[in-house]
Amino acid sequence: MDAALNADKKPDNAEKARPTREQAEAAVRTLLAYVGEDVTREGLLETPQRVVKAYDEFYRGYGENAADHLGTTFEEVSGYDDIVLLRDIPFYSHCEHHMVPFIGKAHIAYYPRAGVVGLSKLARVVDTFSRRLQTQENLTAQIAEAIDSALKPRGIAIMMEAEHQCMSLRGVQKPGVATLTTRFTGVFRDDPTAQAHFMAMITR
Repeated sequence: MDAALNADKKPDNAEKARPTREQAEAAVRTLLAYVGEDVTREGLLETPQRVVKAYDEFYRGYGENAADHLGTTFEEVSGYDDIVLLRDIPFYSHCEHHMVPFIGKAHIAYYPRAGVVGLSKLARVVDTFSRRLQTQENLTAQIAEAIDSALKPRGIAIMMEAEHQCMSLRGVQKPGVATLTTRFTGVFRDDPTAQAHFMAMITR
């Protein structure tokens, strides 16, 4: 398995090092007290449990492996070897610097070599990596590396665009600013025509 997918696996001691749910709930109470709240008031009594449950959903990608979604390919495609594109895949992730969301959409294309993968599997790969603490640059690279490792296509093109709430809600407070990241491999990197074709298809 390639290094990109090896890095997707949890370390052997991950479960041993992981705090208990009770410890996580206690940490939420500490943060509530830090911001000046009364953790004993009625409206906050169940907040620690709710926050920890929400974290289980927000960060479920740590319990998933992208390779599991890309293990089955289909070769009976009547010789189809042109571009396969998924456009406007919605995603949300959390900035690893401030732990606030960034929300956007991904566009993924590839030129198949020996087969294709189920379309929903590409969306699941996006979910696996986005449901972790991330930077958008790292997220883009991880998705490309996982697809390349599993499918060995002739080329991959990815564009991700998102609004980062660490920029819109705090700091410079500039809502509506979009951040775009790209990754091109194979024919998309080497052939400007293929790259232009991808860009034209996602902007229609």
